[in-house]
Amino acid sequence: MAIFEIPSYVSRSLADALTLFLPVECAGCGLHDVALCQQCRDALHPHPIFQETLGGLRVCSGLAFSGVSADVIRAVKEEGKTSTLAAALAPALRRAVEEVCALSGDLPITSLIVVPIPTSRAAMRRRGFRVVEVIAKRAGLSSQRLLWSTRTTADQRDLGRHERQRNVTDSMRARSFAAARVLLIDDVVTSGATLDEAARAIRAAGGIPVGAATVAATPRWADAEHTKTLGR
Repeated sequence: MAIFEIPSYVSRSLADALTLFLPVECAGCGLHDVALCQQCRDALHPHPIFQETLGGLRVCSGLAFSGVSADVIRAVKEEGKTSTLAAALAPALRRAVEEVCALSGDLPITSLIVVPIPTSRAAMRRRGFRVVEVIAKRAGLSSQRLLWSTRTTADQRDLGRHERQRNVTDSMRARSFAAARVLLIDDVVTSGATLDEAARAIRAAGGIPVGAATVAATPRWADAEHTKTLGR
């Protein structure tokens, strides 16, 4: 029996339409009759986190992945609640992008190619959309899918730092960049291993990764054992 993949815009539309008929509650605190209450919106105000991966890539995250921000991001990723919540997360990603540009010598965003970290096939089948691309669009960022996975990798969530590095090594390829400057974007950074692999693939394709911007960073990311803090 043939299996057809539902277009991402159809999946998002269906998920958003269902919210019209199902009980609505705040993704951050559970308050009834509102997708995101004002208090939780305020909790998503950007508080940039600056780090550097073990591979030397500069990274800025707009928020810490904890409390309200973690709940809201999970609601987008696992429940498909994109219409309101993606817009609420957009300022965090936009701020992170601006900070990376500033760290790179005040480069204008228009001088960079914004490239999202590729979504795994399993996640794409499950969600029907690419999380960071939806948020980036709400943030007014134009991104290009110039990076792709070449093999299936294990779920990173239960892996340690070195296991994550081994898991993603040589797992990505990129189109030729011809010395173009590239800014990577993703929804959440945990150890930085995936970002380092993406940067490696971009360099191999002739590009220059200037840094990465993410919506949020997990507590593990702020652990000095995993990363180096940028002097800022």
